[in-house]
Amino acid sequence: MLNPALQSTIERLTLQFDQIPTERKELLMELAKFIQQSLKDQSIYLNFICTHNSRRSHMAQLWAQAAAYHFGVKDVVCLSGGTEATAFNPRAVKAMQDVGFQIFVTQNGDNPVYTVKYANDATPLVAFSKKYDDPFNNNPGFAAVMTCSHADENCPLVLGAKARIAITYDDPKEFDGTPLESAKYAERVQQIGYEMLFAFSQVKK
Repeated sequence: MLNPALQSTIERLTLQFDQIPTERKELLMELAKFIQQSLKDQSIYLNFICTHNSRRSHMAQLWAQAAAYHFGVKDVVCLSGGTEATAFNPRAVKAMQDVGFQIFVTQNGDNPVYTVKYANDATPLVAFSKKYDDPFNNNPGFAAVMTCSHADENCPLVLGAKARIAITYDDPKEFDGTPLESAKYAERVQQIGYEMLFAFSQVKK
């Protein structure tokens, strides 16, 4: 069972699919198609990639895992990485907590390690910043889902990827330290949420 607060958020976001522009739905259908075609495999690996693996890639990873659970798409493993490692940004952590993800620090430091719970009967996720090809992400045949245009443009080859799908998002980092900071992080979390939910809603099990 999903965390109650996350369940409420998902119920609200699934009513917003009509807000997704047609061109975005076409991109999201590429992700749904990859998942659909991979259902016969033992596991489906999705690696969400942005430059610093600090905000958008983590948001998308966590949302995709929760969406797979919500829609009953089995054997999906969601990972994230960057072209360099920094840290899972605290602003992004809080924004995800605000929609119902339970996120706890399990190892402090410049690059903290977090445990993320989204459902009481699902294995918690481990979240920390790393390069996309970090040994933690060492799974062959994954789809590289590029969540920022910078990484998409500057990482022309993602070694080991079976597919590459560009679903890019504006960076809420641009509003750090401004009066719009919280609102922009919330906006990005909501957008990524209903788009990942839409993609998984299109998978026929």
